[in-house]
Amino acid sequence: MKLASWNVNGLRAAIKKGFWETVRGLDADVLGLQEIRAAEPPELPLEFADYRWYWNAGERKGYAGVAVLARKEPLSVTRGIGHDQFDEEGRTITLEYERYYVVNAYFPNAGRGLPRLGYKLAFDEAITGYLEGLRQRKGVVLMGDLNVAHREIDIARPKENVKSAGFTPEERAWLDSFLARGWIDTFRYLHPDEAGAYTWWSYRFNARARNIGWRLDYIIISADLLPHLRDAYIYYQTEASDHVPAVAVLDV
Repeated sequence: MKLASWNVNGLRAAIKKGFWETVRGLDADVLGLQEIRAAEPPELPLEFADYRWYWNAGERKGYAGVAVLARKEPLSVTRGIGHDQFDEEGRTITLEYERYYVVNAYFPNAGRGLPRLGYKLAFDEAITGYLEGLRQRKGVVLMGDLNVAHREIDIARPKENVKSAGFTPEERAWLDSFLARGWIDTFRYLHPDEAGAYTWWSYRFNARARNIGWRLDYIIISADLLPHLRDAYIYYQTEASDHVPAVAVLDV
């Protein structure tokens, strides 16, 4: 099973810049998309007729939202995590399969000047409880834009960004505590020392060409799925968004 996670920064815009070519190149069985910013799914080209859309746009038009393109039909689909303040923004969708859940999530951004840091940390706590509940039943895959670079190796300029959204001590501490519960960051598990491996670059200052980036996009698995992890990597072969996909391969 190949799983991929990608913040498309507006699905309609991404389609104009090579979205479907990226889907073809990824060849994922489950592709989670974040920040779709669209109320309805686009029509699937004939080439991708073996996929189905699963959609959670949220209530605010043109904002946030998540979706999944999946080849295999899930047993059930759940939109949200049972907290209205987060669910109204369309931040999560869960697909249940026989042996595991796939939770696709778009974590809040704390914002320039950190006006939403409290909201972000509250979401972190709420989704932790939700994921821990799912894990009591079967394995869990969390994929998405977590809007946090975990360690200094995950950001090009750590010292300059200690007080920036996505690299505050509070956000990083949450991810520390979450992983300590027995969750596995698939990319960092297989590539513990790989520096310069980023999934997001600002459109400003020629940042991608200079590789001044952040690793914000993750596929995280519950520890019981670790024996099934076969590969994890970043898919750089697209410029349809300011993010690139994170990929993991499991033999389940």
